Amino acid sequence: MDIQHLIDRLEELFNNSKQIPLTHSIAMDEELFLDIIDQMRVSVPDEVKKAQQIMAQKDRILAQAQESASRTLAVARDDADKLTSRDVISEAARVKAEKIIAEARKEAEQAKRDADEYVVEALTHLEMEIEKSLTQVRNGIRSIQAEHRPPPPRIE
Repeated sequence: MDIQHLIDRLEELFNNSKQIPLTHSIAMDEELFLDIIDQMRVSVPDEVKKAQQIMAQKDRILAQAQESASRTLAVARDDADKLTSRDVISEAARVKAEKIIAEARKEAEQAKRDADEYVVEALTHLEMEIEKSLTQVRNGIRSIQAEHRPPPPRIE
């Protein structure tokens, strides 16, 4: 279940609770409140799983980029080997092979940068959502705890 939905339910429970007259306390359905908290405890690991999936996706993208670069390098080396067998065109082949290798490395680095950028963006967004949810949960807990504190003793 989505953590944001659970926070909304917790807030709704709080807003629909009845205020105890002449106090800052409210009366709410304890069982429903604890049920929502339990669901939140289950939901947070789901958010962590999402982050792990994003990291796995990054690893797959990097592996694909590395595999593509390796294939390109192998083709470039094969081409270079074939071309260098002739004296007249061996220099041109060497230059072409170096150019292909440099381009393959450049593409692999770009793919890595793109994957890293995607992962940072996704994890940053996830972190903000988790922090927002955690702040709301803490505020709800503080609010409920504040309502159950005895009033300070009167000094006469």
